[in-house]
Amino acid sequence: MTNAESTIRAYYAAFNAGDMEAFFALMTDDIVHDISQGGRETGKPAFRKFMDHMNRCYREQIADIVVMTSADGTRAAAEFTVHGTYLASDPGVPAGTAPARGQAYTLPAGAFFTLRDGKVARISNHYNLGDWIRAIA
Repeated sequence: MTNAESTIRAYYAAFNAGDMEAFFALMTDDIVHDISQGGRETGKPAFRKFMDHMNRCYREQIADIVVMTSADGTRAAAEFTVHGTYLASDPGVPAGTAPARGQAYTLPAGAFFTLRDGKVARISNHYNLGDWIRAIA
């Protein structure tokens, strides 16, 4: 296993464990976070705020992880399955989306990474929002 793959697997292990300190320790201070269906945020404080919001509204586990890395270890991609529960209505979802009532969902998803000095410097997450809306309807 390459160093890049180890970093990505540790990132998802920390996420799955709910260990936000270990999760953020794997990132550079100037982490760039491209939000699926959304904008771009820069820096750990912005990402922490995002994760606080996500952890209030959703409980998710990442499974079936496949990690691919570049030969030089500066890029990686992961394909995985998200198993989640919609815990609290998210005001950021499209109008007309069903309110949260503990709906379970399973979605295929992926992420692209840039790594620097053994840490995640950029993550870009992607999933099909329409599939999620249909799953919680």
